[in-house]
Amino acid sequence: MQALLDKTNSFCREERRQALAALVGQGLPAVPVTDWVNMHLHTFFSFNGEGWSPTRIAWEARARGLSSIAICDFDVLQGLGELVEATDLLGVRAAVGFESRTFFREYASQEINSPGEPGVFYFMGIGFVKEPAAGTRAAAVLADMLERSHARNRAMIGRINAALKDVTVDYDMDVLPLTPDRNATERHIVNAYHEKALREFRGCRDTAAAFWAARFGMDLKVACDTIRDTNRFTDTLRSKLMKRGGPGYRQPDVDTFPPLDTVVGMVRECRAIPMSTWLDGTSAGESDPATQLQCLMAKGVEAVNIIPDRNWNLKDPAEKARKIAELDRYVAVARALDLPINVGTELNKAGQRVVDDFAAAPMRPHHAVFFQGAQVMVGHTRLLRWGDLSYIDAAASAEFPSRAARNAFFAAVGALPGPDEATRARLVGMAPARARAYLADCAKAGRWR
Repeated sequence: MQALLDKTNSFCREERRQALAALVGQGLPAVPVTDWVNMHLHTFFSFNGEGWSPTRIAWEARARGLSSIAICDFDVLQGLGELVEATDLLGVRAAVGFESRTFFREYASQEINSPGEPGVFYFMGIGFVKEPAAGTRAAAVLADMLERSHARNRAMIGRINAALKDVTVDYDMDVLPLTPDRNATERHIVNAYHEKALREFRGCRDTAAAFWAARFGMDLKVACDTIRDTNRFTDTLRSKLMKRGGPGYRQPDVDTFPPLDTVVGMVRECRAIPMSTWLDGTSAGESDPATQLQCLMAKGVEAVNIIPDRNWNLKDPAEKARKIAELDRYVAVARALDLPINVGTELNKAGQRVVDDFAAAPMRPHHAVFFQGAQVMVGHTRLLRWGDLSYIDAAASAEFPSRAARNAFFAAVGALPGPDEATRARLVGMAPARARAYLADCAKAGRWR
């Protein structure tokens, strides 16, 4: 079984498909479905801390009894078709989104959710059921986001190579082969430098550690000890090479990332859900969540995303208390505006939780609203996929004038179990209006009929 699980992370799509089919052939995990969710998971199409593909994530969700999942890769929708195929087969509720950095003009002078970078704003779109069609404005915006990422990566590598001289990497030869579909992140780049140094020094970790220690004024013994833990060492190396003060870092400006309004427009053109993201409430740009969210809603934002683990799973008692209070405050503001709340753990770094601990004391008061937020995203995905109705459509707002009523309806559709093959075939065979009515009837009954 482990060999099959390993193959679900192959860079070959057909090998992943065959591995999942073989796993299913051995029998689905007999695990009861819980009310725990993870709606923000990066796959290996951007960077996953475990190297997991969308297929592997779908399997792990089923094996853990997660109620629903969503993938969220940086700048791409490359995992969309694969996740839909895998979760259909496994009966897992699912949604697909992306994450990117944008420039938030109204907050140009304030740090928001990208520390030390005023105006830079991490942002999401979720609930895509297909990639934008070639030739559309949305497709052009999505392509521009990826091209900007490539340009930033190449420029960063150029600066680091110039500073290091002795250990250099080539973006096309050393970095992109670490990815399944040419979407590299800083974590891919730092891994390339780490591996290149080991090759340069014939695999001797102590010699490589001495090289990095000399370059960055690190304690030699600490460097030699740390390099034996690849994840820990590459985190250190990333901070030295690519973050503020490192040779690869360049302060972003208004032109580094696409305008927030442009990305919101792209998401809405795809009839997906534009989603704000929140860090921890400690920056100037997050100090007044009501004002910020009202500004974002005026731009067409319809939901918010939180990574709650970083607001309560902390060692320092004072920091923990402060950030839990900020989490509570932000959730209260979002709830007052009836904005669905999307939560997850990212899993784009080794050691992160596969799923949030919803039983933890700071999480329990918010579990119900987090669970409903996940159901809304799944319900939107189902209604758009089969019934041609999006959460953001004027038709949805007309039918459910209050956002609370709209949330309740989409959540009820999302609460239905994963449809079996016969039910999916039935939905595909229906006209959109009939599929919408069928989904509504099933949601009212609380089961597929």
